Amino acid sequence: MGAGSVDLFAAASAEGAWTVGEVTRRARAVVEAGLPPLWVRGEVSGFKRWQSGHWYFALRDRTAQLRCVMFARENRRLPAAPADGMQVFAFGRPTVWEEKGELRLTVLELLSTEAGGLWQLAFEKAKAALAKDGLLDPARKRPLPGYAQRIAVITSPDAAALTDIVAVVERRWPVAELIVVPTRVQGDGAEAEICAAFRAIGRIAGLDVVIVGRGGGSKEDLWTFNSERVARAVAAAPVPVISAVGHETDVTLCDLVADYRAATPSAAAAAATPDRAEVLDHLAQVGARLGRAVAGRVDLAGQRVERSLDRLAGTMTLRVERHRHRLAALSGRLDALSPLKILERGYALARDAEDRLLKRVAQFPPGLAFRLRVSDGEVRARVAGP
Repeated sequence: MGAGSVDLFAAASAEGAWTVGEVTRRARAVVEAGLPPLWVRGEVSGFKRWQSGHWYFALRDRTAQLRCVMFARENRRLPAAPADGMQVFAFGRPTVWEEKGELRLTVLELLSTEAGGLWQLAFEKAKAALAKDGLLDPARKRPLPGYAQRIAVITSPDAAALTDIVAVVERRWPVAELIVVPTRVQGDGAEAEICAAFRAIGRIAGLDVVIVGRGGGSKEDLWTFNSERVARAVAAAPVPVISAVGHETDVTLCDLVADYRAATPSAAAAAATPDRAEVLDHLAQVGARLGRAVAGRVDLAGQRVERSLDRLAGTMTLRVERHRHRLAALSGRLDALSPLKILERGYALARDAEDRLLKRVAQFPPGLAFRLRVSDGEVRARVAGP
Protein backbone atom coordinates (compact mmCIF):
# COMPACT_ATOMS: atom_id res chain seq x y z
CA MET A 1 0.00 0.00 0.00
CA GLY A 2 1.16 3.54 -0.71
CA ALA A 3 1.93 6.06 1.99
CA GLY A 4 -1.20 7.49 3.60
CA SER A 5 -3.44 4.75 2.25
CA VAL A 6 -5.87 2.93 4.52
CA ASP A 7 -5.48 -0.77 5.24
CA LEU A 8 -9.07 -1.97 5.24
CA PHE A 9 -8.17 -5.15 7.15
CA ALA A 10 -5.51 -3.97 9.55
CA ALA A 11 -7.94 -3.30 12.36
CA ALA A 12 -10.41 -6.05 11.61
CA SER A 13 -11.47 -8.33 14.43
CA ALA A 14 -11.27 -12.07 14.38
CA GLU A 15 -14.60 -12.13 12.58
CA GLY A 16 -13.12 -10.02 9.82
CA ALA A 17 -15.22 -6.91 10.72
CA TRP A 18 -14.43 -3.48 12.20
CA THR A 19 -15.99 -2.23 15.38
CA VAL A 20 -18.04 0.98 15.26
CA GLY A 21 -15.50 2.75 17.43
CA GLU A 22 -12.67 1.71 15.09
CA VAL A 23 -14.53 3.06 12.10
CA THR A 24 -15.36 6.42 13.66
CA ARG A 25 -11.84 6.86 15.02
CA ARG A 26 -10.37 6.05 11.61
CA ALA A 27 -12.87 8.38 9.95
CA ARG A 28 -11.89 11.16 12.30
CA ALA A 29 -8.23 10.65 11.57
CA VAL A 30 -8.88 10.69 7.83
CA VAL A 31 -11.02 13.85 7.98
CA GLU A 32 -8.64 15.76 10.20
CA ALA A 33 -5.66 14.74 8.09
CA GLY A 34 -7.36 15.55 4.80
CA LEU A 35 -9.21 18.77 5.69
CA PRO A 36 -7.26 21.63 7.31
CA PRO A 37 -9.07 24.43 9.20
CA LEU A 38 -11.26 26.29 6.71
CA TRP A 39 -13.96 28.89 6.25
CA VAL A 40 -17.50 27.67 5.62
CA ARG A 41 -20.47 29.78 4.60
CA GLY A 42 -23.98 28.72 5.51
CA GLU A 43 -27.26 29.46 7.23
CA VAL A 44 -27.52 28.92 10.99
CA SER A 45 -30.14 26.35 11.95
CA GLY A 46 -31.23 24.76 15.24
CA PHE A 47 -29.09 26.98 17.47
CA LYS A 48 -28.87 25.86 21.13
CA ARG A 49 -26.89 27.27 24.03
CA TRP A 50 -26.00 24.72 26.69
CA GLN A 51 -25.55 25.45 30.40
CA SER A 52 -21.84 24.86 29.90
CA GLY A 53 -21.81 27.89 27.59
CA HIS A 54 -21.12 25.83 24.47
CA TRP A 55 -23.08 26.61 21.31
CA TYR A 56 -24.48 23.84 19.11
CA PHE A 57 -26.02 24.48 15.70
CA ALA A 58 -25.99 23.43 12.07
CA LEU A 59 -24.84 25.21 8.93
CA ARG A 60 -26.87 24.41 5.87
CA ASP A 61 -27.40 25.38 2.29
CA ARG A 62 -29.73 24.07 -0.39
CA THR A 63 -27.99 20.75 -0.69
CA ALA A 64 -26.60 19.78 2.71
CA GLN A 65 -26.00 20.59 6.34
CA LEU A 66 -22.97 20.44 8.64
CA ARG A 67 -23.18 20.02 12.40
CA CYS A 68 -21.15 22.61 14.37
CA VAL A 69 -20.00 23.30 17.89
CA MET A 70 -18.43 26.48 19.25
CA PHE A 71 -17.02 26.01 22.73
CA ALA A 72 -17.49 28.64 25.46
CA ARG A 73 -13.83 29.66 25.48
CA GLU A 74 -14.25 30.73 21.85
CA ASN A 75 -17.77 32.15 21.78
CA ARG A 76 -17.35 34.37 24.85
CA ARG A 77 -15.32 36.71 22.67
CA LEU A 78 -18.36 37.40 20.49
CA PRO A 79 -20.86 40.15 21.35
CA ALA A 80 -23.93 38.00 20.66
CA ALA A 81 -25.07 34.58 19.57
CA PRO A 82 -26.20 34.01 15.99
CA ALA A 83 -29.90 33.62 15.33
CA ASP A 84 -31.53 30.88 13.28
CA GLY A 85 -31.65 31.89 9.64
CA MET A 86 -28.57 34.13 9.84
CA GLN A 87 -26.01 33.77 7.09
CA VAL A 88 -22.53 33.44 8.59
CA PHE A 89 -18.93 32.66 7.83
CA ALA A 90 -17.56 30.02 10.20
CA PHE A 91 -13.86 29.23 10.52
CA GLY A 92 -13.12 25.88 12.11
CA ARG A 93 -11.57 22.44 12.08
CA PRO A 94 -13.53 19.60 10.41
CA THR A 95 -13.68 16.45 12.51
CA VAL A 96 -15.87 13.43 13.21
CA TRP A 97 -17.92 13.33 16.38
CA GLU A 98 -17.26 9.76 17.33
CA GLU A 99 -20.08 9.42 19.85
CA LYS A 100 -22.66 10.29 17.17
CA GLY A 101 -20.75 9.24 14.12
CA GLU A 102 -21.31 12.69 12.59
CA LEU A 103 -19.11 14.98 10.55
CA ARG A 104 -18.71 18.12 12.65
CA LEU A 105 -17.06 21.52 12.40
CA THR A 106 -15.40 22.80 15.58
CA VAL A 107 -15.89 26.56 15.07
CA LEU A 108 -13.13 28.95 16.14
CA GLU A 109 -14.39 32.18 14.53
CA LEU A 110 -17.90 33.27 13.52
CA LEU A 111 -18.80 36.28 11.41
CA SER A 112 -22.05 37.49 9.97
CA THR A 113 -22.02 37.86 6.20
CA GLU A 114 -23.46 41.36 6.67
CA ALA A 115 -21.18 44.39 7.04
CA GLY A 116 -19.62 44.53 10.48
CA GLY A 117 -20.47 40.96 11.33
CA LEU A 118 -22.02 39.97 14.63
CA TRP A 119 -20.46 43.00 16.32
CA GLN A 120 -22.47 45.41 14.18
CA LEU A 121 -25.65 43.38 14.55
CA ALA A 122 -25.33 43.36 18.34
CA PHE A 123 -24.56 47.09 18.31
CA GLU A 124 -27.65 47.94 16.25
CA LYS A 125 -29.88 45.73 18.40
CA ALA A 126 -28.75 47.40 21.64
CA LYS A 127 -28.93 50.85 20.03
CA ALA A 128 -32.53 50.23 18.98
CA ALA A 129 -33.46 49.20 22.54
CA LEU A 130 -31.89 52.38 23.96
CA ALA A 131 -33.59 54.56 21.35
CA LYS A 132 -36.96 52.97 22.16
CA ASP A 133 -36.56 54.10 25.78
CA GLY A 134 -35.59 57.64 24.72
CA LEU A 135 -32.01 57.38 25.97
CA LEU A 136 -30.57 58.62 22.66
CA ASP A 137 -32.75 61.74 22.60
CA PRO A 138 -30.48 64.84 22.47
CA ALA A 139 -33.03 66.72 24.59
CA ARG A 140 -32.17 64.62 27.67
CA LYS A 141 -28.50 65.56 27.62
CA ARG A 142 -27.44 67.76 30.54
CA PRO A 143 -25.04 70.71 30.27
CA LEU A 144 -21.60 70.32 31.81
CA PRO A 145 -20.80 72.44 34.90
CA GLY A 146 -18.78 75.56 34.24
CA TYR A 147 -16.47 75.27 37.24
CA ALA A 148 -16.38 71.64 38.39
CA GLN A 149 -14.92 71.08 41.86
CA ARG A 150 -15.30 67.27 42.22
CA ILE A 151 -14.73 65.03 39.19
CA ALA A 152 -15.08 61.24 39.23
CA VAL A 153 -13.07 59.19 36.73
CA ILE A 154 -14.17 55.63 35.93
CA THR A 155 -11.36 53.81 34.16
CA SER A 156 -8.48 51.41 34.68
CA PRO A 157 -5.99 52.71 37.27
CA ASP A 158 -3.12 51.47 35.09
CA ALA A 159 -4.36 53.00 31.84
CA ALA A 160 -2.63 55.82 30.01
CA ALA A 161 -6.05 57.45 29.81
CA LEU A 162 -5.98 58.18 33.54
CA THR A 163 -2.49 59.70 33.30
CA ASP A 164 -3.67 61.98 30.50
CA ILE A 165 -6.76 63.09 32.46
CA VAL A 166 -4.74 63.88 35.60
CA ALA A 167 -2.19 65.89 33.63
CA VAL A 168 -4.81 67.98 31.85
CA VAL A 169 -6.81 68.72 35.01
CA GLU A 170 -3.71 69.73 36.96
CA ARG A 171 -2.72 72.11 34.18
CA ARG A 172 -6.11 73.64 33.48
CA TRP A 173 -7.97 73.63 36.81
CA PRO A 174 -5.75 72.49 39.72
CA VAL A 175 -8.39 73.36 42.34
CA ALA A 176 -10.56 70.45 41.16
CA GLU A 177 -10.65 67.23 43.19
CA LEU A 178 -10.27 64.02 41.16
CA ILE A 179 -11.90 60.86 42.52
CA VAL A 180 -10.73 57.75 40.68
CA VAL A 181 -13.13 54.78 40.67
CA PRO A 182 -10.92 51.93 39.37
CA THR A 183 -12.44 49.28 37.07
CA ARG A 184 -11.43 46.92 34.36
CA VAL A 185 -12.25 48.30 30.94
CA GLN A 186 -12.19 45.09 28.90
CA GLY A 187 -12.45 41.38 29.32
CA ASP A 188 -14.40 39.24 31.75
CA GLY A 189 -15.95 41.21 34.61
CA ALA A 190 -15.38 44.65 33.06
CA GLU A 191 -19.06 45.21 32.35
CA ALA A 192 -20.11 44.39 35.92
CA GLU A 193 -17.35 46.53 37.44
CA ILE A 194 -18.26 49.60 35.37
CA CYS A 195 -21.94 49.27 36.29
CA ALA A 196 -20.96 48.93 39.97
CA ALA A 197 -18.78 52.04 39.66
CA PHE A 198 -21.73 54.07 38.39
CA ARG A 199 -23.80 52.90 41.33
CA ALA A 200 -20.96 53.96 43.65
CA ILE A 201 -20.74 57.53 42.32
CA GLY A 202 -24.32 58.09 43.41
CA ARG A 203 -23.03 58.02 46.98
CA ILE A 204 -20.33 60.67 46.43
CA ALA A 205 -21.48 63.99 47.91
CA GLY A 206 -20.92 67.17 45.92
CA LEU A 207 -19.96 65.39 42.70
CA ASP A 208 -20.15 67.66 39.64
CA VAL A 209 -19.30 65.47 36.64
CA VAL A 210 -18.10 61.94 35.70
CA ILE A 211 -15.57 60.93 33.04
CA VAL A 212 -15.76 57.31 31.85
CA GLY A 213 -13.59 55.73 29.21
CA ARG A 214 -10.32 54.25 28.09
CA GLY A 215 -7.71 54.58 25.37
CA GLY A 216 -7.81 53.03 21.93
CA GLY A 217 -8.10 49.38 20.98
CA SER A 218 -9.77 46.92 18.67
CA LYS A 219 -13.53 46.58 18.36
CA GLU A 220 -13.34 43.63 20.70
CA ASP A 221 -11.32 45.64 23.24
CA LEU A 222 -13.88 48.44 23.24
CA TRP A 223 -16.92 46.19 23.29
CA THR A 224 -17.58 46.60 27.01
CA PHE A 225 -18.66 50.16 26.26
CA ASN A 226 -21.15 48.86 23.67
CA SER A 227 -22.93 46.83 26.33
CA GLU A 228 -26.56 47.85 26.70
CA ARG A 229 -26.22 47.34 30.44
CA VAL A 230 -23.26 49.74 30.67
CA ALA A 231 -25.01 52.28 28.44
CA ARG A 232 -28.05 52.26 30.71
CA ALA A 233 -25.79 52.77 33.75
CA VAL A 234 -24.30 55.83 32.04
CA ALA A 235 -27.75 57.22 31.26
CA ALA A 236 -28.87 56.72 34.87
CA ALA A 237 -25.94 58.62 36.40
CA PRO A 238 -27.08 61.41 38.79
CA VAL A 239 -24.62 63.95 37.32
CA PRO A 240 -23.51 64.76 33.76
CA VAL A 241 -21.30 62.10 32.15
CA ILE A 242 -18.46 62.62 29.66
CA SER A 243 -17.67 59.54 27.57
CA ALA A 244 -14.15 59.17 26.14
CA VAL A 245 -13.77 55.71 24.65
CA GLY A 246 -11.09 54.87 22.12
CA HIS A 247 -10.06 57.26 19.39
CA GLU A 248 -11.99 59.94 17.56
CA THR A 249 -13.27 57.48 14.93
CA ASP A 250 -14.61 55.03 17.53
CA VAL A 251 -18.25 55.55 18.49
CA THR A 252 -19.77 53.41 21.23
CA LEU A 253 -23.18 53.20 22.86
CA CYS A 254 -21.72 54.94 25.90
CA ASP A 255 -20.78 57.85 23.65
CA LEU A 256 -24.33 58.05 22.35
CA VAL A 257 -26.09 58.10 25.73
CA ALA A 258 -23.53 60.25 27.58
CA ASP A 259 -24.21 63.94 28.08
CA TYR A 260 -21.00 64.80 26.23
CA ARG A 261 -18.78 62.75 23.94
CA ALA A 262 -15.06 63.51 23.92
CA ALA A 263 -12.74 62.26 21.20
CA THR A 264 -10.01 61.30 23.69
CA PRO A 265 -9.52 61.12 27.48
CA SER A 266 -7.49 64.35 27.31
CA ALA A 267 -10.35 66.06 25.49
CA ALA A 268 -12.72 64.78 28.17
CA ALA A 269 -10.61 66.36 30.92
CA ALA A 270 -10.56 69.64 28.98
CA ALA A 271 -14.36 69.53 28.59
CA ALA A 272 -14.82 68.95 32.33
CA THR A 273 -12.66 71.87 33.46
CA PRO A 274 -12.23 75.56 32.66
CA ASP A 275 -8.83 76.91 31.65
CA ARG A 276 -7.24 78.70 34.61
CA ALA A 277 -5.50 81.23 32.36
CA GLU A 278 -8.74 82.03 30.54
CA VAL A 279 -10.61 82.41 33.83
CA LEU A 280 -7.98 84.82 35.19
CA ASP A 281 -8.05 86.83 31.99
CA HIS A 282 -11.84 86.92 32.08
CA LEU A 283 -11.80 88.09 35.71
CA ALA A 284 -9.35 90.85 34.82
CA GLN A 285 -11.64 92.01 32.03
CA VAL A 286 -14.68 91.85 34.28
CA GLY A 287 -12.80 93.86 36.95
CA ALA A 288 -11.87 96.51 34.41
CA ARG A 289 -15.44 96.72 33.12
CA LEU A 290 -16.74 96.89 36.68
CA GLY A 291 -14.31 99.71 37.52
CA ARG A 292 -15.39 101.66 34.46
CA ALA A 293 -19.03 101.04 35.25
CA VAL A 294 -18.61 102.22 38.87
CA ALA A 295 -16.71 105.32 37.77
CA GLY A 296 -19.40 106.07 35.21
CA ARG A 297 -22.15 105.61 37.77
CA VAL A 298 -20.33 107.85 40.29
CA ASP A 299 -19.92 110.54 37.63
CA LEU A 300 -23.56 110.22 36.63
CA ALA A 301 -24.64 110.40 40.28
CA GLY A 302 -22.52 113.54 40.75
CA GLN A 303 -24.14 115.16 37.75
CA ARG A 304 -27.56 114.24 39.06
CA VAL A 305 -26.72 115.73 42.48
CA GLU A 306 -25.52 118.94 40.86
CA ARG A 307 -28.68 119.19 38.79
CA SER A 308 -30.76 118.46 41.88
CA LEU A 309 -28.95 121.20 43.86
CA ASP A 310 -29.49 123.64 41.02
CA ARG A 311 -33.18 122.79 40.89
CA LEU A 312 -33.42 123.00 44.71
CA ALA A 313 -31.70 126.38 44.79
CA GLY A 314 -34.01 127.71 42.09
CA THR A 315 -37.04 126.36 43.91
CA MET A 316 -35.94 127.91 47.22
CA THR A 317 -35.25 131.27 45.55
CA LEU A 318 -38.67 131.23 43.92
CA ARG A 319 -40.39 130.35 47.19
CA VAL A 320 -38.51 133.08 49.13
CA GLU A 321 -39.49 135.62 46.47
CA ARG A 322 -43.12 134.57 46.65
CA HIS A 323 -43.11 134.83 50.44
CA ARG A 324 -41.44 138.24 50.27
CA HIS A 325 -44.15 139.50 47.95
CA ARG A 326 -46.84 138.11 50.22
CA LEU A 327 -45.15 139.68 53.28
CA ALA A 328 -44.89 143.03 51.52
CA ALA A 329 -48.57 142.86 50.61
CA LEU A 330 -49.57 141.97 54.17
CA SER A 331 -47.27 144.66 55.54
CA GLY A 332 -48.93 147.22 53.29
CA ARG A 333 -52.34 146.16 54.39
CA LEU A 334 -51.30 146.17 58.02
CA ASP A 335 -49.67 149.56 57.66
CA ALA A 336 -52.84 150.94 56.12
CA LEU A 337 -54.76 149.81 59.18
CA SER A 338 -52.25 151.22 61.69
CA PRO A 339 -53.52 154.00 64.04
CA LEU A 340 -50.35 155.90 63.32
CA LYS A 341 -51.47 156.42 59.78
CA ILE A 342 -54.66 157.94 61.12
CA LEU A 343 -52.67 160.23 63.37
CA GLU A 344 -50.61 161.38 60.41
CA ARG A 345 -53.79 162.67 58.85
CA GLY A 346 -54.32 165.09 61.81
CA TYR A 347 -56.17 162.95 64.32
CA ALA A 348 -55.11 162.43 67.96
CA LEU A 349 -55.77 159.84 70.67
CA ALA A 350 -56.46 160.66 74.30
CA ARG A 351 -55.61 158.26 77.14
CA ASP A 352 -56.02 158.71 80.90
CA ALA A 353 -53.47 157.91 83.56
CA GLU A 354 -54.44 154.25 83.43
CA ASP A 355 -53.88 154.17 79.67
CA ARG A 356 -57.54 153.82 78.88
CA LEU A 357 -58.65 155.27 75.57
CA LEU A 358 -60.93 158.27 76.00
CA LYS A 359 -63.44 158.38 73.18
CA ARG A 360 -66.50 160.29 74.58
CA VAL A 361 -66.95 163.74 76.07
CA ALA A 362 -68.34 162.26 79.23
CA GLN A 363 -64.92 160.72 79.85
CA PHE A 364 -63.34 164.21 80.18
CA PRO A 365 -64.49 165.63 83.55
CA PRO A 366 -63.02 169.02 84.54
CA GLY A 367 -59.55 168.78 85.94
CA LEU A 368 -58.87 165.32 84.38
CA ALA A 369 -55.21 164.85 83.50
CA PHE A 370 -54.71 162.89 80.27
CA ARG A 371 -52.18 162.26 77.50
CA LEU A 372 -52.82 163.26 73.97
CA ARG A 373 -51.06 161.16 71.32
CA VAL A 374 -50.31 162.97 68.12
CA SER A 375 -48.39 161.82 65.07
CA ASP A 376 -44.95 162.60 66.43
CA GLY A 377 -45.37 162.04 70.19
CA GLU A 378 -47.51 162.64 73.25
CA VAL A 379 -48.74 165.87 74.91
CA ARG A 380 -49.77 166.02 78.56
CA ALA A 381 -53.03 167.89 79.05
CA ARG A 382 -55.74 168.66 81.63
CA VAL A 383 -59.39 169.41 81.18
CA ALA A 384 -60.09 173.01 82.00
CA GLY A 385 -62.96 174.01 84.21
CA PRO A 386 -66.28 175.18 82.87
